[in-house]
Amino acid sequence: MSFIYNADPERGREWQRLFEQRAPDIAFRVWPDIGSEENVRYLGTWAPIEDLERFPNLEVIFSLGAGVDQFDLDSIPSHVPLVRMQEPGIVATMQEYVAMAVLTLHRNLIDYIDQQRTSTWQAWRVRPASQCRVGILGLGQLGGAVAQHLTGLGFACQGWSRTRRQQEGVACFAGDDELPSFLSTSQVLVCLLPLTDETRGILNAELFGQLPHGASLVNVGRGPHLVTADLLAALDSGQLSAAVLDVFDPEPPPSDHPVWSHPRILLTPHVASMTQPESAIERVLDNIARHREGREMVGIVDRRRGY
Repeated sequence: MSFIYNADPERGREWQRLFEQRAPDIAFRVWPDIGSEENVRYLGTWAPIEDLERFPNLEVIFSLGAGVDQFDLDSIPSHVPLVRMQEPGIVATMQEYVAMAVLTLHRNLIDYIDQQRTSTWQAWRVRPASQCRVGILGLGQLGGAVAQHLTGLGFACQGWSRTRRQQEGVACFAGDDELPSFLSTSQVLVCLLPLTDETRGILNAELFGQLPHGASLVNVGRGPHLVTADLLAALDSGQLSAAVLDVFDPEPPPSDHPVWSHPRILLTPHVASMTQPESAIERVLDNIARHREGREMVGIVDRRRGY
């Protein structure tokens, strides 16, 4: 019985060491060294793997990231569950990144970076966080945790989701009918939506036009959420004042793409959150134990919803 790891090989060595300590009964292999295909029971991967039928005894696929939009769910055998990674390391690093991005926008850091290039010494007015309303698109595991963290920093937070959520200290909006009201008061908009057919391209000119004039954007969802040409137009018109982008489509952007040099954009290379081997392995091994005992695993993807 083996577990195949298909992601960053350096972290794979950490996973292997931890597996040998905590689950010595499961042979751990790093792709492409898969050994006997018949022995493969569990597959942990970031990228989809073709021809899964070659693993006749495959029981579970574990996504090694929080998102699963990179997988073609129709290509995964119906009897093999796909499990999203839900572990504290992903949550904590996402909270850190979004806090950094929101504070960057709230405290005018992009302005100061721009001013430094031109030797300009100009102070911007400092306003308390309570006067900045942050709107979070997507109140799932990550969105809810981010909202909780930002309220702890003093920001006024509101969130929007497809279905109704309740969270203490957060104004919650739901459904298409309530989206305009949510957008109209979101001074900093954070996208943490899953990527589905319904959310692809949601960050577009129509949406930007419903935000307060001079609002800003943080996209830590997926690159295809954003219509980049619409963002550039909104920034150039002043409808949006700045954007922090951790995801793009494609990644990385072409070297001549205007996002690299736009003075109102801060771009990072898809580093908002990362799976931490120590805590991730605890969650994977817990789910393997659940699966062996016939109990429901945590994080199973609903194929009808796509997440």
